[in-house]
Amino acid sequence: MAKRRVVVTGATGVIATRILPALRERYELTLLDVKSTDPAGEEVAGVTVADLACRDRDTYRRHFEGADAVLHCAFRQSPGVGYDSPERYWLEAANVDMAYNIYMTCQEEEIRRAVVISSNHASDYYERLVWADRMEFVTPDMLPLSDNFYGWAKASYELLGFTFACGEIGGRALENVQIRIGGPRETDIDRCGADLKKMHRALGAYLSLRDEIQLLVKSIETQNIEDDNGIPFQVFYGVSGNAHNFWSIANARRVIGYEPEDDSQVRFGDKIARIIQDARLDRAGVDSP
Repeated sequence: MAKRRVVVTGATGVIATRILPALRERYELTLLDVKSTDPAGEEVAGVTVADLACRDRDTYRRHFEGADAVLHCAFRQSPGVGYDSPERYWLEAANVDMAYNIYMTCQEEEIRRAVVISSNHASDYYERLVWADRMEFVTPDMLPLSDNFYGWAKASYELLGFTFACGEIGGRALENVQIRIGGPRETDIDRCGADLKKMHRALGAYLSLRDEIQLLVKSIETQNIEDDNGIPFQVFYGVSGNAHNFWSIANARRVIGYEPEDDSQVRFGDKIARIIQDARLDRAGVDSP
């Protein structure tokens, strides 16, 4: 059986390079980025340099021809510019423009589906309420609300993706999955100190590598992703099956059959015990040994 052809944008970034080995085994890949080296400066094999922020889509259209799906990971960063800095708006507006270019190219080239790396920050206003004990759980069907420009841009990706999924643009529905990536790292738990809410956040946001791969593969391959109104559009939280989850993955389980294999409580059990012990000593006014 012929492999699906998948275009990966932002192919040398942190998210993409983490999963590229698994994707290379499963798909025929076209890798696009503005540079050919990963964050460590290592060359990534097979990358074609292309500026997807360019309004002239004909300059990179050929790379999308004949693809079954696009995994859009591309994201222009600006180290040192805070998420809430006024200067961040212009950077993020450019990222929204690039998402439009991707959607429009997919539409023009009749690509079946776009799977987009969004972020939990698309709705991170709700985290204020969670950690203030005013809310316990956040679901993907809640209105995306963010208090910073980075999250605003991710929410804009999602809303723009829904517009294309409705089928009014170009007369064809572009199937669309938005993945609100949580914490795809093994190190968040190490930065909690004795703060139990920070620990809860780190454990609830955790996304293991194998769960990330499964979630993305099923988002690309599941045949029917229609919502209750027949629109081929879904938003999934990118987290493992953590006992500490505060973002719902129920729709990912139901729609694409996501079955996470990992739980941060099991993965980091020894570190959790130390954090809890430190929290007990801290509340008792005793220094940690």
